[in-house]
Amino acid sequence: MINMRDITNVLPDSIKNSIRFEELDKLQEIRIKANKPIILQNGYKEIITKYTTNVEEIKSIIQRMSNYSIYAYDEDIKQGYITIKGGHRVGICGRCIIENNKVKTIKDPASLNIRICREVIGCSNFLIPHIIRNNSVYNTIIISPPKCGKTTIIRDLCRNISNGVLELKLTGKKVCVIDERSEIGACFNGIPQLNVGIRTDVLDSCPKSEGIIMAIRSMSPEVIVCDEIGTLKDVEAMINAMNSGVNLISTIHGYGIEDLLNRTVFNEILKNNIFQKAVVLSNKNGAGTIEYIFDFEKNKKLSN
Repeated sequence: MINMRDITNVLPDSIKNSIRFEELDKLQEIRIKANKPIILQNGYKEIITKYTTNVEEIKSIIQRMSNYSIYAYDEDIKQGYITIKGGHRVGICGRCIIENNKVKTIKDPASLNIRICREVIGCSNFLIPHIIRNNSVYNTIIISPPKCGKTTIIRDLCRNISNGVLELKLTGKKVCVIDERSEIGACFNGIPQLNVGIRTDVLDSCPKSEGIIMAIRSMSPEVIVCDEIGTLKDVEAMINAMNSGVNLISTIHGYGIEDLLNRTVFNEILKNNIFQKAVVLSNKNGAGTIEYIFDFEKNKKLSN
């Protein structure tokens, strides 16, 4: 259950009084732009409100998000967002200050996107039997287009693997989440705001290629979980983890095995036999629809 106070606490009264939050049971985003109406994404429905936001209100929201110490959040802001209590991420756009060809900070903020953080406990229960064998976890990659529930599912997989599943005789595993984009654990002040399991450690806002190696060296994980493989450095770190006897669960953007065959990163994954199973998602029957499960060892689809 989402505590809407975590969200409303950062909003000025003028905005809070203009939105009937109690009627928005599927609220996903609150998009706020200077001199434009607030837009709400409530499930698949977009609601354009009649309330127009000004620059001062946007500045007020940022001050509230940062506890009136904006400089303490410089590292987050240059990544383009701040995570607030409850794990909700607030994206920030405005004038970027560049130093040494990198974003140093964002000045003159003109638009915000408050993304409501939701967890669906149990959404991976149907998937667990397909990715475990003899009390161990298959190296698994989840292939999914955007907004098909891959992060929600990988988070719940993490919880299940960490806690253990008695009826499947899966004992709880030591899990380390490399949460580069702060989306799996949704950490606030380093503490996961979502249920990732009792044996799970989280390296928040840490690049995957570095975090995987750090976890192997210091946390003795049995399973490493990370989101959105994107670079050859990520693949190299995963090979190190695999060679260290650590199991891996990760995701990658795509529409299926065939869609990824022309990508260099995915071909490196195949060449090094990193993963044993692939789970392909879509939103055909709603977010989290499993299109099929692919067995790399047998080189065939297991189910449709």
